[in-house]
Amino acid sequence: KIKYQEVKTIDSIDELWGRVKKPYLQKRTTPNLFIGQKKGTLVKEAPPAYGHGQEKHFYFIHAYNCIYECQYCYLQGYFDTPDMVFFINHSEILNDIKSLIQEYPNAWFHAGEYSDSLALSHITGELSLYFDFFKLYPKAKLELRSKSVNVAELIQLTPHQNIIISFTLSSKQGAKEFDLKCPSVKARIAAITKLVACGYQIGVHFDPIIYHENFEVDYLEVMQTLGKALPDKQLSYISLGVVRFTKDVYREVLKNYPDSRISKFDYIKSFDGKVRYNKPMRMWMMNTVKKLLLDQGYQSDKIYYCMED
Repeated sequence: KIKYQEVKTIDSIDELWGRVKKPYLQKRTTPNLFIGQKKGTLVKEAPPAYGHGQEKHFYFIHAYNCIYECQYCYLQGYFDTPDMVFFINHSEILNDIKSLIQEYPNAWFHAGEYSDSLALSHITGELSLYFDFFKLYPKAKLELRSKSVNVAELIQLTPHQNIIISFTLSSKQGAKEFDLKCPSVKARIAAITKLVACGYQIGVHFDPIIYHENFEVDYLEVMQTLGKALPDKQLSYISLGVVRFTKDVYREVLKNYPDSRISKFDYIKSFDGKVRYNKPMRMWMMNTVKKLLLDQGYQSDKIYYCMED
C-alpha cells in the first residue's frame, strides 16, 4: 500500500531507529518507515490531568511519529528521529490492556500519544481488532485521538458507546499557520459530522490554544460550526489547553521555525517546568473558549482543562 524505494530486513527496530540523530524537518524529504514488534512497556499510565473524569487513564503505543507537521509538536524534541514506526504486535497490546481492565474496570485507554490514530489506519488496519476487544468490556473506554479526516474505515465499523473518536481543533487562523500538512478545521468538522451520523461518541481537544489576532472572533466561528455538527448528546468531553513545551521541545521549535509567530511569544517557566503563557493569560484564553462552548449548549461538566495544576 506504500510507495517505497528500498526494503531492508533487520533483526530489531532498535538496531537503527533513532540511533543516529536526524533533523526533524528531514521528514519532508527522506522519511523512513520501520515495521516491527514493540518491545518493553506497551501500555503506560497517563500523567495527571491528561484525561476527563476521575478514572484511571492509560495510553498504548501503536506507532511512533506522524505524517503531519505541526509547529508546536512535542515529538520534534522527544525523539531523535522523525522516521515513522508501525508496531504490529497488537495482540500483546490488547493482552496488557485486558490485564489492566481486570484491575481497573472503568479505565480509559488512549491511542494517539506518539502518532495520529487515524491518519494511516487504512494502511495499518488494526481498528477492527480494538473495536472487537472493547465491545467485550463496555465499562472501559477507548479513545482514538486524531487530526485526520481519514474516517472511511470507522464508517464501516459498528460504533460502541465506550469508543470515543476525538479530534484536535484550532481556530482557522491557528490551523492555517501552525498545523502544517494537516486537514483544515472545516474538513475535520466535516469528518465529525459523518461520524455523528453513524452514531459515534466524539471527543474534542482545543489543545493547544495559541493566541493570535482576532482570537475570540476566530474561535467563535469555529464554535458555531461545531455546535451545528456535534450535538451535546454525542459529545463525550472537550479538553482545553494552551500551547506548552518542555525545554528540549522549545529549543527545537526555535530552531525549526525561527520565523514562526509561535516562537515570538513571551512565555514563562510554569509550575511543572514546562514553557507556557503566564497563568493569567492562559486562564483568560481557556475561560474565553469555555464560555464560547457553553454558549453553544455544551455542558460545563464535559469541559476540562488539560495538563493544568
